[in-house]
Order: sequence, then structure tokens, then C-alpha cells
Amino acid sequence: MDTNLPFVKICCIASREEAQLAVAAGADALGLVSHMPSGPGVIADEAIADIAAYAARHLPQRIRTYLLTSRQTAAGIAAQHAVCKTTTLQLVDEVAPGELLALRRLLPGVQLVQVIHVQSDESVRAAQALAPLVDQLLLDSGNPNLPVKALGGTGRTHDWALSARIVAQAGIPVLLAGGLNAANARAAFDAVQPHGLDICSGVRSNAARGSVLDAQKLAAFMQVVKT
Repeated sequence: MDTNLPFVKICCIASREEAQLAVAAGADALGLVSHMPSGPGVIADEAIADIAAYAARHLPQRIRTYLLTSRQTAAGIAAQHAVCKTTTLQLVDEVAPGELLALRRLLPGVQLVQVIHVQSDESVRAAQALAPLVDQLLLDSGNPNLPVKALGGTGRTHDWALSARIVAQAGIPVLLAGGLNAANARAAFDAVQPHGLDICSGVRSNAARGSVLDAQKLAAFMQVVKT
């Protein structure tokens, strides 16, 4: 991968075939969504384990697999990882600093990514406090304060000025998510200057049996971000 180009994570991957399609288009990482209170892309832990194992055996070594988990305790997250065995854990809900430290001890070789749902100045402060405890931050447009938590996959953008402040202060790689597509990816990247971009709904289409990774939308998005 050209290190001058944005890192790209294609999320909501649902099968080996979608994993192959994403990587062939130029993706650097695959997002695998486990049980969530709401939102798209959820697959069983056993399916996540199958895709992660397939990626490790058959896809380029650089490809990272992200388990999106809504669990909030180190023991619970580690137990889920024991089944799924991804390279990376994406923590989509709030995980207390003590639990993050415990998770480091339990899984020292696994990358930790904390999601920050960007809503206000408080999000900037939370990102600054958590950055020393994880390997990456991911900035999304969810709302964990709703009666049914929205922890991703909203298809909505957020205030990129807040995200730019987080990137400037974090000191670690930051991925930008939330409502991205081929039409706004360049503007988002220019405004925020993240390490990379994370996309789900912007490269998917509805089919008779549900949402599917759309080769044309994927190619259009990658054309924007990889050139």
C-alpha cells in the first residue's frame, strides 16, 4: 500500500465474497459487525470467525479484520475475540479506562480501536482522554444516549470541524466514518485530514435478500480516495 494514500476500511462485510470484492478494489481493512442494539450489517460471531480466518489464509497479509463489538467489559470482549479471532477490536460503545487496560493485558497482540460518536465539545475531550489507551480512534455519527443505542451504520455525517480538532490532538491514527460516499469523501478527507476513511452504507445497495456490497459504488469511492 502507498503510505501517502488514505487507509480504507470497508465495513459491514457479510461474506467471503464481499471480503474478496473489497480487497480487490483496494481496501486495507474489513469491518465485521457483531450483535448491536440497532443498525445494519450484523452477522453471527461464527460468520465473523469464518471471514477472519479466510482473510488470514487467503488475502494479502496487510489486510486487517475489525470485529465491531458493543460489549463493554474486558472479559466479555476477550471472550468474543476468542471466537472471532480478528486482528483488531473496534469498540463501538463506551469502555471504561480500567476495562481498556485490562483488555490490553488479556489481548496484548490485538489492536484496539475506540469509537467516538462525535456530537459536541465533550466528544473532543473524551477522545483526548482515551487516545493514550488505544491504537486508533474512529469518529462516527452514532448516539449512545438514545433509548435504543445507535452505535454506527447511521448513514449520517457529523460536524467535521469537531473531528478535525480530534485528529489534531489525538497523537494516534484516526479513522473518519459516518455518511461517507463517493460524492463527499474528498471533502471529508480535506476537512478532517484523518489517517483513513471507514464506509458501510455508501458502498452498499439493497437487493431482494437485503443489503449487498455494490461493486460500482465501491469502485467509485475507491477512485476518489485512492487517487
